[in-house]
Amino acid sequence: MPPSLLPAQIAIIIVTFQNAGEIGECLQSLIQADPERRLWVVLIDNASTDGTREMIQATIKALPPSRFSVELILNKENLGFTRAVNQGLARYFARPDHKNTPVLFLNPDTILPPDSLDSLIKKLYAFPEAGVIAPQLIHRDGGIQLSCRRFPTHWDLFCELSGLSRLFPHSAILNRWKMGGFDHRHAAEVEQPQGACLLAKAEVMERAGSWDEQFPIFFSDVDWCRRVRASGWKIRFEPSVQIIHAQGVSVRQVRAAAIWSSHVSFGRYLRKHENGWREKFLNLIFAALLILAAIVRVISYLARKRNALLLLA
Repeated sequence: MPPSLLPAQIAIIIVTFQNAGEIGECLQSLIQADPERRLWVVLIDNASTDGTREMIQATIKALPPSRFSVELILNKENLGFTRAVNQGLARYFARPDHKNTPVLFLNPDTILPPDSLDSLIKKLYAFPEAGVIAPQLIHRDGGIQLSCRRFPTHWDLFCELSGLSRLFPHSAILNRWKMGGFDHRHAAEVEQPQGACLLAKAEVMERAGSWDEQFPIFFSDVDWCRRVRASGWKIRFEPSVQIIHAQGVSVRQVRAAAIWSSHVSFGRYLRKHENGWREKFLNLIFAALLILAAIVRVISYLARKRNALLLLA
């Protein structure tokens, strides 16, 4: 697509919770990530108490006002990641120019290298059938994060709970969900890239809409990507564009709650999308297994945490 026909503005939705150590660098990286377009940032903070809000306020002042507009939503309580995303989307849909504005869903623990967002926009609009695109996520040392997955099924959950997916990580059958065998070095059409950095065309936003709040943190991006594909759009993974991602910073601070939430949301996802008579029976069995696995993993985590504290005492 000729540069003159590419969008002149991008909406960026960022949700923060206890990200004082990351959000400043994330926002500053946007200045060079796309040095030409206007960036409209909707930043939602979920009642952080670690100085995140002060860091946001200080960093916003350094953003060039000629290219940046920032809307800040300061929640009085932690509403959960997905509800906060939808707060941002409500602001997006309320603007009259949203039908010409693509959306970047971005985690606060990301750093966008120079020209990376500009490159991602160009890659997205080079494929008319693509509605969403995701970059390659890397660690600070350059290591590749395995960020693409298929939509999970009962079989995939069985392989996870039984440990088969970990025993055979490169198997396309036993590790089907996490795309065993895919090296994340080649561009491809995928089902569900990790939601840390997702760029969506405005037309996709009109059809796919908001994220499902029955998934407070986990699986809301999976469900949304599934609805994107169900509406006829393809999702691309583009490794030529790399984004630095400090994986799971916010989640690690509330690890026990995150373990529980992820297992409960997995069960809700299966109930929503696997709903034939046979699948409903399997949902009951796997719901019980998920709750049992969550209890075991939470207890194990709390025991390790207690032992670590005793060693430091």
